Amino acid sequence: MPCEGRCWETLQALRSSDKGRLCYHRDWLLRGEDVLEECMSLPKLSSYSGWVVDHVLPHMQENQPVSETSPSSTSASALDQPSFVSKSPDTSSAFSPASPATPNGTKDKDESQHTESVVLQSSRGIKVEGCIRMYELVHRMKGTEGLRQWQEEQERKVRALSEMASEQLKRFDERKELKQHKEFQDLREVMEKSSREALGHQEKLKAEHRHRAKILNLKLREAEQQRVKQVEQERLRKEEGQVRLRALYALQEEMLQLSQQLDASEQHRGLLKVDLAAFRTRGYQLCSLISGIIRASSESGYPTAESQAEAERALQEMRDLLTNLGQEITRACEDKKRQDEEEAQVKLQEAQMQQGPEAHKEHLASSQGPGGKQIEDLQVKVQDSTMQWYQQLQDASMQCVLTFEGLTNSKDSQAKKIKMDLQKAATIPVSQISTIAGSKLKEIFDKIHSLLSGKPVQSGGRSVSVTLNPQGLDFVQYKLAEKFVKQGEEEVASHHEAAFPIAVVASGIWELHPRVGDLILAHLHKKCPYSVPFYPTFKEGMTLEDYQRMLGYQVTDSKMEQQDNFLKRMSGMIRLYAAIIQLRWPYGNRQEIHPHGLNHGWRWLAQILNMEPLSDVTATLLFDFLEVCGNALMKQYQVQFWKMLILLKEDYFPRIEAITSSGQMGSFIRLKQFLEKCLQHKDIPVPKGFLTSSFWRS
Repeated sequence: MPCEGRCWETLQALRSSDKGRLCYHRDWLLRGEDVLEECMSLPKLSSYSGWVVDHVLPHMQENQPVSETSPSSTSASALDQPSFVSKSPDTSSAFSPASPATPNGTKDKDESQHTESVVLQSSRGIKVEGCIRMYELVHRMKGTEGLRQWQEEQERKVRALSEMASEQLKRFDERKELKQHKEFQDLREVMEKSSREALGHQEKLKAEHRHRAKILNLKLREAEQQRVKQVEQERLRKEEGQVRLRALYALQEEMLQLSQQLDASEQHRGLLKVDLAAFRTRGYQLCSLISGIIRASSESGYPTAESQAEAERALQEMRDLLTNLGQEITRACEDKKRQDEEEAQVKLQEAQMQQGPEAHKEHLASSQGPGGKQIEDLQVKVQDSTMQWYQQLQDASMQCVLTFEGLTNSKDSQAKKIKMDLQKAATIPVSQISTIAGSKLKEIFDKIHSLLSGKPVQSGGRSVSVTLNPQGLDFVQYKLAEKFVKQGEEEVASHHEAAFPIAVVASGIWELHPRVGDLILAHLHKKCPYSVPFYPTFKEGMTLEDYQRMLGYQVTDSKMEQQDNFLKRMSGMIRLYAAIIQLRWPYGNRQEIHPHGLNHGWRWLAQILNMEPLSDVTATLLFDFLEVCGNALMKQYQVQFWKMLILLKEDYFPRIEAITSSGQMGSFIRLKQFLEKCLQHKDIPVPKGFLTSSFWRS
């Protein structure tokens, strides 16, 4: 192959030339290498030179025409053929000048002999270099196209894989959803089955419960019937016991009254021919006997029929004893009276014989009034029936104090706490009564009524009930009555309008709890004896301070209070009493009569006019009583009441005026002006602060 050898010779010649020894790089300007340094280094051929010599040049020689005048055109046409370009860049490495592939060593030797003689034309080198550049361009284009196709293929594969993964995910989700649905169905079936079993079990339990409830209801009904029966028996026993206890108290009261009558017979000692000591001793023994029976009954609960019979026998013996003594006193008094009459008649005859007819005329003139009318002497003491009623109330009050004496004198801290709570629960609501709205007044009344009925009430943040102590009810009743009277003494005395709301609550409580009403009267009579009416008398052996207290005065450190303060307190209590007798609790039972109504007011006014007046006191109390209660008495008694007022003006006023000093005429003038105004208008005005229907609607 002479052409092949010539090519290698040409290449060898080029390598040995000056230019061939140059280091040639197409991008030397870009890398910025020194040109001179590259000129001094050995020339290097491209790595594709071998491939061009082996594949491109032989084809160019075969296709070259006879005339070789234009080899560049032939080479250019040959380079344009795409078949000259290798499809694999790896094959070019086999034809590199650095490692030529020769068939044998002989050929290499021949090539080396002709190397120096071959001179490569410059146009030919340009063609080779062009072919190299063309090859590189084609190779890059094919590589880019292959890379693009590979990328598109990969993208197609990725899309296919993504679609396949998406479909698989959908199938997975469907299988998962199906599995969950099946699990849900299984769970629902299990729950329905459990629910059916639970319902069946529940129905079974309900049936058993109904059966047991039926049995329990029967047992409860039997127990309730038994309890009701026991409660009824206990109630009947308590009622019988209370009836017996009240009967014992009544027997004791009568016994005490008989004992007082027995003591009163001491004034007839000089008339009697019998010894009174034996009567008194036996009377005291009988009183002690009944007191012992009551004390023993209180300790044991309730008195028995035997105790009551024994007390009745003792009372009957006391009556017989007093009857016998009364008969002795009657006989002695008759003898004494007959003797005194005889002596008086003898003395009168002697005096008439000595003085003559002039003295008799003067005696008649002195017994007549200014108008020539006869003035009858009025009594100083209260009527016996009224005094007995007064004494019964005081005895009942004392008995009540003795009943709860154990609670008040107890040293136990718990008992003291209960006593304090009960006292606050009883007194604080009464202190809150004033001219407030009717609804608030009803709340106070309900609270007091609940406390007296044994129901628990709230006081000071704690629940309080009279059942906390056996003596609690007596204690609360006593303190409540005491507080009502104290409100009249203090609150009503300062604010007259407050008498009506306090009185209406007291009247309602009195109607539902009569014992409280009796205790109210007892406290009222003790602090204001003129409300009986009762004028206490000074007795032998009594100290002045005790007598002043009996008259109603407050004595502190042996000093009696001022008259104005005394009259103010008496006025407040009389006003409260006058309001109580005319008012009723509007929510109570209207069919029942007032427990202490206007008839007692009429009795009080009549008895006052039948008693000698007291300076400054009688006029003040009459004015307060008539101002508060006069309108109600006028409507109730009408003509009879006006007759009494005329009697008061014509007959009683002169007596009051006669005993009233010039410095005490204020109360008398006020009463006189009030009475004259009422008689002139023939009407008594409604008192200020009277509770009307609008008050209860507020």
